[in-house]
Amino acid sequence: MIVHINFLSNIILVSDKMYALEILGSKARLKILRLLSERDMYVSEIMDKAHMDGKTAKYHLDKLENVQWISSYKEGRRKYYSLDKEIVVNISPSPNRKYVLQFHDV
Repeated sequence: MIVHINFLSNIILVSDKMYALEILGSKARLKILRLLSERDMYVSEIMDKAHMDGKTAKYHLDKLENVQWISSYKEGRRKYYSLDKEIVVNISPSPNRKYVLQFHDV
């Protein structure tokens, strides 16, 4: 079996490609990314919709912000998070065997 991994070097902002997969491997972070794909949200909205406590939500938000997949901004007293990257994972079997992970600026 041949597996092709294509990371577009001019698009991906994570130096270690396997670290990108580790970031995506968290169910909690996937929930956050799904929520932020719908709209910008503030921390307590994310906590409520993802069923997380504040410490857990902040930990995962920091991880996503550190790899520059999301960003934050303040409006009044609320800190909002927004999705900055389009993340595409494409895994396919024969005859087009490939494994592609791409990140695009939104």
